[in-house]
Amino acid sequence: MKRKTAARAQKPSAYERHIEALSKISQTITSNLYLEDILKLIVMVTAELMDSNICSLMLVDEQKGELVIRATQSVSEAYNKKPNIKIGEGIAGMVAKDGKPIVASDVREDERYINREIARKEKICSLLSVPMSVKGKVIGVLNVYTSVPHKFTRTETNVLTAVANQAAVAIENAQLMVKSKIIQEELETRKIVERAKGILMRKGLSEEDAFRRIQKQAMSLRKTMRQIAEAIILTDELEKGK
Repeated sequence: MKRKTAARAQKPSAYERHIEALSKISQTITSNLYLEDILKLIVMVTAELMDSNICSLMLVDEQKGELVIRATQSVSEAYNKKPNIKIGEGIAGMVAKDGKPIVASDVREDERYINREIARKEKICSLLSVPMSVKGKVIGVLNVYTSVPHKFTRTETNVLTAVANQAAVAIENAQLMVKSKIIQEELETRKIVERAKGILMRKGLSEEDAFRRIQKQAMSLRKTMRQIAEAIILTDELEKGK
């Protein structure tokens, strides 16, 4: 008869869980996942790794100078609808400004924590908040909460910081991909519009008048300039094929 210890699968060590979490997030760097899917994966992996009942990921809105909750595995409507936090205000805002982790033993009583009433209602207690940095720039904050008092160790802080920084790279990569696609689409649109302008110019319009005609039709028909330009090109091709 085999021993129970041999039959029973060993529980992964903290080190193994750390490596597995980093591996999962690292895989998103070269994945085709959308940004929202990447953010959801990060909070789920982090919550599991840190044994946290609530994990939230906040990204910096540079134009407004605020932190915005972009992902959380919390089902609490009150928590998920928390107002944005100004950079430098509250615990998360201070983390974003200074780029350093902050530990709060009990956010329900910590004056630095802005939403203490929500914390009491949702029964969250200790908080570890770390910056998400890439290339020396803080792009967001990763927060993990516990429902009972917990003294976060230096190791836990280092682990979460490593996860946060790896996540920041994945997020930046996804954002760059989106920007690249937008730029690509803009260049393609410009080429199509230029081609349509050329067709209209061959018919006697000036370059300025050709552009205005495309623009006017787009506004009157509630279409994009690209759609109007494509219609002009298609019409020209059909006329040539007659």
